[in-house]
Amino acid sequence: MVLTGLLSEGIAATVASAQTVQETSMTPAATTPSTMPKTPGAPTPDASVTLAPSTGQEGVRPTVSQRRNWPAPVNDQEHRLFTLIDVLEYRPKTGGSQGHDDYRWDIEGWYGGDYNRLWFKSEGQRDTAFKADYDVDFQLLYGRFIRKYYDLQMGGRVETQSFKGGNVTRGLGVIGIEGLVPYNYDFESSLFIDQNGAVSARLAFTKDLLLTQRLILQTRFETNAAVQRVEEFTTGSGLNNLEFGGRLRYEIRREFAPYVGISLDRSFGETATLVRQDGGNPSQVRFVLGVRAWF
Repeated sequence: MVLTGLLSEGIAATVASAQTVQETSMTPAATTPSTMPKTPGAPTPDASVTLAPSTGQEGVRPTVSQRRNWPAPVNDQEHRLFTLIDVLEYRPKTGGSQGHDDYRWDIEGWYGGDYNRLWFKSEGQRDTAFKADYDVDFQLLYGRFIRKYYDLQMGGRVETQSFKGGNVTRGLGVIGIEGLVPYNYDFESSLFIDQNGAVSARLAFTKDLLLTQRLILQTRFETNAAVQRVEEFTTGSGLNNLEFGGRLRYEIRREFAPYVGISLDRSFGETATLVRQDGGNPSQVRFVLGVRAWF
């Protein structure tokens, strides 16, 4: 009898222990990320997510700590100033009776944000024996981002030329597009209309070829064309001129690089005739020494 009682009590204790283990394994609070069933395609729980205590109705809910004062991913409201001195060079006389030592510059920059900018541009040259003794223009433009890599520009331009003691000046309206085309060519296209209705256009391409990390060859192409003949500015109708150039620079700093190069200029058609009538040379090959900088 004693033995029978002990066996009965042992069987009852074993059954009670098994029921307790089964209830514990079925409780939601005991489920942890490492033992949760994985559904194909479902995200894996993040280690930074903590599980709140379980309740019978709400189940398990993650609570994520909030990080405050994060910077904006894109700051397109900040205004910046950028200036590029792309060409600032001295061109010595190479021989012959025509032409003198001269210089040339091509500077542009902008102030604004990613979408709206105020552009300023200046280009000029002295005593080229090509068009005039001095040829200087300045542009002030509003630029609007229209799509990736492209800005639409509109504004005004003032051009002045001097030749044999005379000086002429005109104002022009400008509309153009500037940006970066495939294969990393920087391009600038502009349409000009002066106060008398004369229409002209300019197209320019430049490309940097990296020989080393600091030694860079810049190729440059520029052309001008006009619809009407404007003799006081030595401009004929049709294609006015083509310029090809190569400038080899060494970047002492990324922002400052001296260079040497060569520039080939040639005028065509009526423009070449006007240049000859003024005693100029419609075709030139010039060696150049200069610096390129930006800030």
